[in-house]
Amino acid sequence: MSASSLSLPIQLVWIIPLYGFSGMLLSLPWAAGWFKRNGPRPAAYLNLLVTLLAVIHGSLILQQVWQLGPQHLEFPWFQAADLDLRIGFDLSLTNLAALELVTGLSLLGQVYALGYLDKEWSLARFYALVGFFEGALAGVVLSSSLFMSYFLLEMLTLSTYLLVGFWYAQPLVVTAARDAFLTKRVGDVLLLMGMVALSAWAGSMEFQDLYVWAAEADASGALTPLAGTLLGLGMIAGPMGKCAQFPMHLWLDEAMEGPNPASILRNSVVVTAGALVLMKVMPLLRFSPLATTVLLVVGTISALAGALVAIAQVDIKRAFSYSTTSYLGLVFIAIALQQPAIALLLLFAHGLSKALLFMSVGSIIATTNCQDLTELGGLGSRMPATTSAYLVGSAGLVGLLPLGCFWCFGLLVETFAHQQPFFAAVCLLTNALTAFNLTRVYRHVFLGPSMPKTKRAPEVNWLMALPMVSLTVLVALMPALMGRLDPVPGIASFSLPVAIAVVSSGLVGVAGGAVAPLHKFWSRSLLQPLRVLQDLLASDFYTDRIYRATIVAAVAGLARLSDWLDSRVVNGLVNGIGRLSLASADGLKLGVSGQLQSYLLTVVLAIVLLLASLQWLEWLHG
Repeated sequence: MSASSLSLPIQLVWIIPLYGFSGMLLSLPWAAGWFKRNGPRPAAYLNLLVTLLAVIHGSLILQQVWQLGPQHLEFPWFQAADLDLRIGFDLSLTNLAALELVTGLSLLGQVYALGYLDKEWSLARFYALVGFFEGALAGVVLSSSLFMSYFLLEMLTLSTYLLVGFWYAQPLVVTAARDAFLTKRVGDVLLLMGMVALSAWAGSMEFQDLYVWAAEADASGALTPLAGTLLGLGMIAGPMGKCAQFPMHLWLDEAMEGPNPASILRNSVVVTAGALVLMKVMPLLRFSPLATTVLLVVGTISALAGALVAIAQVDIKRAFSYSTTSYLGLVFIAIALQQPAIALLLLFAHGLSKALLFMSVGSIIATTNCQDLTELGGLGSRMPATTSAYLVGSAGLVGLLPLGCFWCFGLLVETFAHQQPFFAAVCLLTNALTAFNLTRVYRHVFLGPSMPKTKRAPEVNWLMALPMVSLTVLVALMPALMGRLDPVPGIASFSLPVAIAVVSSGLVGVAGGAVAPLHKFWSRSLLQPLRVLQDLLASDFYTDRIYRATIVAAVAGLARLSDWLDSRVVNGLVNGIGRLSLASADGLKLGVSGQLQSYLLTVVLAIVLLLASLQWLEWLHG
């Protein structure tokens, strides 16, 4: 079907990423201080308006694609000689559902930010960054080109750096933003290497063209095993960084230093976009069985280690950021085992539930000005909306009937139980550990006696409560939404023993979190073995120390060696030649007599020596 025969909303799909970028541009006058007679709120309202337009535009396209089927559109971008660059969009139900997730959560997050950052003097700058963030995300999920996906991922990395460093006057925030940027750059550089190699081999950056080339190259053996392995590892490196997977997972924990409204989007839609890019490049991994094995190993380590580290955190935001790494590890396992449909359902269920959890966490922080679990308690009766949001978000995140992740875990376990029982056990154990962590945090925050910082804690304002309640309803309706995407919910989707195993693992986690001893004033156990284990988990298995002792130390050593070579060898040689020239000039200056006959004698001697050397060379060749 030609583009001219399609409806106007589909023909104008290229505008959807521009909604976010236009919100950034509209916010600049207030962010730059050009309008000084009013506050920064007009910038927020303009961003809300363009994001609402993006949601409406995306929903119209989704309805039409539902009726017409998937569409592919291309628009000319740059033409010169034989170079023809085009911007392509894949309009499938999967991409459009991801687009609605991105724009919808961005809209709710922006309304939430109006209440959370109510007294923030740089509110306009925040909304400008969120608009930039949203535009890059929308472009990533719709792009049909590896080049455009990479370009937009780079923009996403930059916007993450700016949002994490929003409160740049705090040294810890600056360090967190720098580490987040550099960590993601590692994966981006490796992805760039793979993309450059593909452009030379395949001659096209469109995903459909790359799939055709990959099938032909695989059949003909055009690539050597080494080239295929390096290509596969490069393709998965970028998504690993974006999804905060081991060993590039520390940035997501440090990114919690940024404003909580940005954390809502970062833990829900950013990781979703990274996983979608991984799904798009999966057909290119047929050359590299090693890359698939790496995905399975990385996903398993991230799922289990992330869930274990989360249960030892006393910072409420970090307790849930590590669970994001854990759940994306399960997504990586599902993608590596060729189960993209289940991975998509898990991404959507996790994204909505995790966004709701971070909204409830932000409400707690905004009310108490505290995010230390040992200083919180008794908020259940004082903050009913926040408590309800936390409970629904938690139920939607673990394998407890009847919310979204129950069906996802059931499908994963049913699929893996016969062929890959180890990964089925990983799913059940991750579910149990997550339920344990959520119950532990709930007891710390909402139950027990009130603490000094929670005695006068009121419920949040309506600007924060409205999106939180709206998202609570969406999470509760997630099984119905999943049924529209794919008729999954229903006990017929997997066997009764699998359903019992999933529910039992969740109940074991809840029971463990309910009976685990909580020490409000002793965050570390008095028992030496337990304290060692707790310190190991709380410090993320000392990963940062290992990095400092190995990678950072090696880079620092190379930097010192380079500095020594530059200052002593290179500069020393240049400075030595300069000093020799100056000394020679001083010596010659003193030997000048000023007599003409001396100059003539010197010229004659030089001519004689030149003629003699030429005659000698002629004699040698003769």
